[in-house]
Amino acid sequence: MFDRLSTKLDSAFKVLKGHGKITEINVAATLKEVRRALLDADVNYKIAKDFTNTVKEQALGQEVLTSLQPGQLMIKIVKDELTRLMGDQAEGINLNDNPAVILMSGLQGSGKTTHTGKLALYLKEKKSKKPLLVACDVYRPAAIDQLKIVGEQVGVPVYSDLESKDPVAIAKAGIAAAKAQNCNVVIIDTAGRLAVDDALMDEIENIHKAVRPQETLFVVDAMTGQDAVNTAKVFHDRLNFDGVVLTKMDGDTRGGAALSIKSVVQKPIKFVGTGEKMEALDVFYPERMADRILGMGDVVSLVERAQEQFDQEQARKINKKIAKNQFGFDDFLNQIQQVKKMGDMKDLVGMIPGANKMMKDVDIPDDGFKHIEAIIKSMTPEERSKPQVLNSSRKKRIARGAGRDIQEVNQLIKQFNQMSKMMKMMQGGKGRHLMQMMQNMR
Repeated sequence: MFDRLSTKLDSAFKVLKGHGKITEINVAATLKEVRRALLDADVNYKIAKDFTNTVKEQALGQEVLTSLQPGQLMIKIVKDELTRLMGDQAEGINLNDNPAVILMSGLQGSGKTTHTGKLALYLKEKKSKKPLLVACDVYRPAAIDQLKIVGEQVGVPVYSDLESKDPVAIAKAGIAAAKAQNCNVVIIDTAGRLAVDDALMDEIENIHKAVRPQETLFVVDAMTGQDAVNTAKVFHDRLNFDGVVLTKMDGDTRGGAALSIKSVVQKPIKFVGTGEKMEALDVFYPERMADRILGMGDVVSLVERAQEQFDQEQARKINKKIAKNQFGFDDFLNQIQQVKKMGDMKDLVGMIPGANKMMKDVDIPDDGFKHIEAIIKSMTPEERSKPQVLNSSRKKRIARGAGRDIQEVNQLIKQFNQMSKMMKMMQGGKGRHLMQMMQNMR
């Protein structure tokens, strides 16, 4: 996400990060490179030009030229302006009515049906809501079946009517069904097209008028760049939607849609899809995204995700085992499962300050723990609970069972032993300073 833009912005700031003389010419040259970086990210030309003009005015007004750390001051100004460009602060979703009706709109292929399910899971788990999905795409083959599969994946019921070809009637009947089933949120999945056309816009406008949703969301593929912004404007002119869901932010997105869409339609990005898993839907925080674009990471989101998966009872048991030198591979496997629940590995690395720069050429597969799990599962219960019994013959058998090289088994055991020692240290005084630092990040 934003890798190319981050690299280009970092390069643009190199002049100001040095200790040489800073001049108005240097500032102008830096901002010229910033504008080029934004244009390369598929940001609208006028928005990119206005952005750099605003930054220049603020930079010269805040005496960047005479600052002891001009590079850092300039980056702060750019970060603040990026945050403003993307909407200043996170925007909530209106769920005041009972049931609250959410209308999902967008083109075919944008991820609308999948993100209807993701949103349902988010509302169910994070907001303690009871959603109902309504299938109003009566044209696309297997669209209703797809929504039913998504509903099963997230444990949310789906209302459909295979006999009707009237999406307005289906939407109304879906709301009535929600009331009968005591569901307090209705999410309506509408039909899409490969391109904007009058039939599509008329249909969704009719649904919008008939059900009067509390929240209308426009779902758009972030990888389509400036085209996403143009499509958003067409939908907004007809629906006056309340917010945007940017999908496929984990792909090779240049960032133009995220940086431009708020300026064009004056409506916030509310959610971003960050992976294929149904849990991979995040509230959009403009300031946190600006931090990530500038290579500063997003420690707050990382800690929040960790806290969501943190099992206090499990942690107490593990602490007791560590104190008694009883921490084994089953416990290690449990920790891996908790990390995997936190989300896409590439996305997690992007939250660590400076990690994107250090690992920009490193491929981080989402199944990176697969070989570790295979090795551990090839061990006997005794070997998992008492790693000290692992001799040469046992290691060879484990390697054969897991289909891995003996070197990988040795490497895993070495890493496990190092981690066990570190965790033992963390229980003593040596870990207090680090734990205090982590608390301060919250």
